[in-house]
Amino acid sequence: MDLPSYSNSQVRSPTPVSQRLPLIFRRLHRFNQMDFEQAIWQLGYLCLAPRRVYRNVYFHKQTKNTWARDDPAILVLIAACLFISAMAWSLAYGFSAQQAIQLALLMVLRDYLVTGLVVATVLWFVSNRLLVAPPSHSTPADSVVEWAYAFDVHTNAFFPFFLTLYVAQLLILPVVLKENWVCLFLGNTLYLAGFAQYTYGVYLGFSALPFLIRSELLLSPLLPLFTAYIISLLGFNVAKHVLAVYFGS
Repeated sequence: MDLPSYSNSQVRSPTPVSQRLPLIFRRLHRFNQMDFEQAIWQLGYLCLAPRRVYRNVYFHKQTKNTWARDDPAILVLIAACLFISAMAWSLAYGFSAQQAIQLALLMVLRDYLVTGLVVATVLWFVSNRLLVAPPSHSTPADSVVEWAYAFDVHTNAFFPFFLTLYVAQLLILPVVLKENWVCLFLGNTLYLAGFAQYTYGVYLGFSALPFLIRSELLLSPLLPLFTAYIISLLGFNVAKHVLAVYFGS
């Protein structure tokens, strides 16, 4: 009995694992191809006028047929900012050099990367299941939220959050740890601002996609966040408890 034969075009080799990674991760080692000037511009506008950053999304889709950025320069800059922040926090808490390196890895890998992977996956799943508009003549055929774009949204929302809770909080650290209501109010308001900025940044990112509807649902965490903030003003110092857990002090 003759065995069936297959041509090379019929037999497809499995896709390498590296090729399944988003393009932005596959290009992390190509420093000479990164546009750091553009990344710095984006980081600045993420704080001053975040909507302007998302105007480039349409141009990127038209020219490269993807909503997500393919230049990892902004990832490198955020990792560098977190590393510098870790060194500053280590000085504030009197950490050794080894502890400072461990803290830097913790901030980059856990706070930004792993958290981003989880958040992006949840947002990618929810947006594709609940927020994509029904097919019509006015919506594009490829109306699907890319996972890489969801991670982009996390990255964009993370930077203002970083400035608020990793930088501003450090600058007023002696104040937010004091035992009086005014300092409690200041510290708790700082945490409210940080998480509200992140939530609003996520909303802006997904509302920029023309085929999504009901993106306002992504603002729903603001209600329990503000409720928890009001309750915390009764005497719960958020900064003191969070920093005690984070730094083990």
